[in-house]
Amino acid sequence: MLKYILKRLGLAILILLGSSLIIYVLVRCMPIDFVQNKIAALQSAPGGQPVDSSIIEAMYKNYGLSDSSFWGIIKGYFTWLGSLCRFDLGKSFSNGREVAAEIADHMGLSFAVAFIAIILQYMVAIPLGVTAATHQYSIRDYVVTFLVILGISLPSFFFGQLLKDWFAYKLDLFPPSGFENNAMNYTGIARLGDMLYHMFLPILTTVILGIGGTMRYMRTNMLEVLNSDYIRTARAKGLKESKVIYKHAFRNTMIPIVTMMAGVLPSLFSGAMITEQVFDLPGIGQWALKAEMAADIPVIMGYNMFLAFLSVLGVLLSDLMYAVVDPRVKLA
Repeated sequence: MLKYILKRLGLAILILLGSSLIIYVLVRCMPIDFVQNKIAALQSAPGGQPVDSSIIEAMYKNYGLSDSSFWGIIKGYFTWLGSLCRFDLGKSFSNGREVAAEIADHMGLSFAVAFIAIILQYMVAIPLGVTAATHQYSIRDYVVTFLVILGISLPSFFFGQLLKDWFAYKLDLFPPSGFENNAMNYTGIARLGDMLYHMFLPILTTVILGIGGTMRYMRTNMLEVLNSDYIRTARAKGLKESKVIYKHAFRNTMIPIVTMMAGVLPSLFSGAMITEQVFDLPGIGQWALKAEMAADIPVIMGYNMFLAFLSVLGVLLSDLMYAVVDPRVKLA
C-alpha cells in the first residue's frame, strides 16, 4: 500500500507540473492581458487621457509581462514555479494581496454551499436511482427519467434566475442575493441561521441541477448489477427482495459511485461560478471569474493549481477507497 501511494504521489507531481505549464502558456497567450485592461479602464474613465508608451512599457516590466516571446513565456513560467516551490503563489495584480490569502478568504462560503448541496444531492439521488432501477418502466422510473432530463438540460444561470424570480421577487420568501443581512449585525446561532436562509436558493439550484446525473449513474449501475447471475441465484435461494437489493446488489454498485466521487473534492472548493454570479455570493468561483476576466495571472494560476492539486488528491483517495469497498481489489 505504501509503495503504491508513493508511486502515485510521484506521478501526481509530474501531472501537476505538466498542468501548470499548460495553464501558464494558455494564460500568457490570451488575446488581452492585465496591462491592456488597466490602460483601457484609465482611458475610458471620465477625463481619461492617452497613456504614454513609456508608462505602458514600465507597467509591463513591473508585472513581468514585458517579454511575450516563447522563451519569455517559458522564463516567466519558471519564475512562477520557483516562487511556488517556496510555497508562494504570488500577489494579485488587481489588489496586491497574497493569492493564498485570497483563496482562504473566499473558499469558505463556496465550501459551505457545495458541501450541503452534495450531501443533499446524494441523499436524494441514490434512493431515487435505486427505486427507478428496481421498478424499471414503471411510473417511478419515468418520473426519475424526467427529473434526470430536467437536471441535465437546464443551464444553471437560467434555473437559478428562475428560482430567484419566483421565490425572491414574486413570493418574497427568500433574499435574492448576498449571503447575510449586514444591517442586522447577527452573531452566533442567529448569524448562522441568517446565512443558511440566504444560501437556500443557491443550494437548491445546485442540488436540483446535480441530482440528474447522479440518479442516471445510479440507475444504470443498479440495472447492470440486478441482471447479474449472482443476483438471480440469490433470488432463487428465496432471499427477501430487500436483502437482495440492499445487501447484495447495492454494495456492488459502490465502486462506480466511488469513481464518481473522485471529483467531489475539487468541486467542494472550486465554487459554482455561474450560480455565485446569479445570487451575488462572494465565493471563490465569482472571485476566480473576475480574475480571469481581468487576466490576473497570479490569481488564475493559484486558483487552477489549487483545483489541480485537489483533483489529483481526489483521484488518489478514490483509488484507495476501492480496496475498502471491494476487498478483491489489490493495490500494488
